[in-house]
Order: sequence, then structure tokens, then C-alpha cells
Amino acid sequence: MSERRKRAVVVTGASTGIGEACVALLVESGFFVFGSVRKDADAARLQARFGADYAPLLFDVTDGEAVAAAAREVEQWLDGGTLFGLVNNAGVAVPGPLLHLDIEDFRRQIETNLTGQLRVIQAFAPLLGARRPQGGPPGRIVNMSSVAGRHASPFLGAYNASKFGLEGMSDALRRELTVYGIDLILIEPGMIATPIWEKADRADVSAFEGTIYEPAAGLVKKWAVEGGRAAPGPETVAQAVLRALTAPRPPVRIPVHAGNMLGLLPARLVDWLIAWRLGFHDIRRGLAARSTGEKNGL
Repeated sequence: MSERRKRAVVVTGASTGIGEACVALLVESGFFVFGSVRKDADAARLQARFGADYAPLLFDVTDGEAVAAAAREVEQWLDGGTLFGLVNNAGVAVPGPLLHLDIEDFRRQIETNLTGQLRVIQAFAPLLGARRPQGGPPGRIVNMSSVAGRHASPFLGAYNASKFGLEGMSDALRRELTVYGIDLILIEPGMIATPIWEKADRADVSAFEGTIYEPAAGLVKKWAVEGGRAAPGPETVAQAVLRALTAPRPPVRIPVHAGNMLGLLPARLVDWLIAWRLGFHDIRRGLAARSTGEKNGL
């Protein structure tokens, strides 16, 4: 089959982890895949691995001009046809207690995981069928959310904000896109074993040293890295993405290893349990005792 007659899908954040696993499964399933990366070295490596069924797109989702140029490149390849799917996978995680998180770091989190996703969607939506006339049936959008888009955790507030926002934005956009027949599906992974945990293990948390959250932040980092390394691989998420793109009537949300029982409990009880596990109750009692002692001149 000619490459230009194959169904084409764009996958952002394709250099490692979930993105690369998506490219691998989609190529194996007979798709032609455009995978976005930020480095020439990653483009060359993926090209060598996937050969003629893959084409790299060089852009960062925060760079509007580069995203627009990539969309023009894909449009030229389609030659009047319609893009089969867009998989918005690119993203970052900026950890830290919100009271001490630098505002620029928070802004970077939202810009990458939320604003960047909309930027990509706006650029590629016409190729999915959000225009008239269109050269084929409408395509689908798959947004990579997270269990963190529905259940918040301490020290991941910025990431939670980006994913909660992505959930809401996706619901609104899906309803708006019905006028074009374009569907939008959310994938909600739990912990998945990817290189992100190696990055997390090396993450610099010195900015939070000396704050009341320092001991708990160290615990959360340790638990997260250990849990992430022991989690299922990214291939399970790739299977969910393939389902979202090809099932006749896919569900709006597809959870992947998102077994968080805390979501079934009352929110106040969850607050108490998390505070207990992080030692917040003991810290609070210590602060109260010190305050009382100072008042009494002790």
C-alpha cells in the first residue's frame, strides 16, 4: 500500500515512554505515524527504528510557530486527505508544594500540559475535518489525561491543575466538535513505568528545603519513584489509544491501571488519611505545642 494511502496519525511527545509506545503500536497496526519530538537525535533514532512508516515532526507544544509549520507539513503529505487521528501525549510534571512553587514553574506546567494541547488541536483540527470541504471522513482526537485529572495529590498540585483543566477543556471541545463529526476521547492512565520516574528521581527539590513540607516531600518522591518503576509498561496505554482511535463507539474516558480506591471515599476522610500518612497531624500538634509554649513564656 502506498504510504499516502495509509491512515495517518499525529502523536505528540513521541520521543520516549507512552508516546514512543503509541508510535510502535500504531505502525504495527498499519498506520503512518507523524511523531513530534524536540531533538534531532530523537528524530533520527525513531526514524531508524520505524523506517518508512514514520515521519518526525520537530516542535515543542509551547512554540506556536513550530506547531503551525508542522501542521503545514502534514497537510502537504495528506494532499487533500483527512488526518485519521491526533494523539496529544506531550506533557511534563512539575512537582512541589503549591505554597512554595515558583509561579513561573506553575505557568510552565499549565502552558505545556493545557495551553500547549489546545495550540496543537487548533493547528491540526482542520486536517481532522474541522473545515469544509474535507477530503475524507472526520478524524479523532485522543487527549492524554491522567488519574491525576480526577484525584488530586499533595505536591502535584500544578500537575493536577493541568490535568483537571484538560479534562474540562476536552469535555467542552468534544461537544463543540460534534458539528464536524470529530470525536474526542480522554485516556486516563494511573502510574505507568516510563523514563519520567528516572527524571523524578533526579528532580531538584532543594527549593523546598527548610520548609514545613520538606520531610513529607521526600517521602512522596520516594513512594512515587518506587511505585512508578514497579508499574505496568506504556504498552498498556498504547492499547487504550488504539482502541480510542479505532473502536466504532469508544467511551469518552478510558482509564488505564487507574485503581485508586481513595476516590470511593468521602473527601474529608481522604484528606485525613493523606495527612496521617505524610505525618501532617504530628507536625500540626508540634506547631500547636510550640505556639502554646511561646505564649506561656516557655
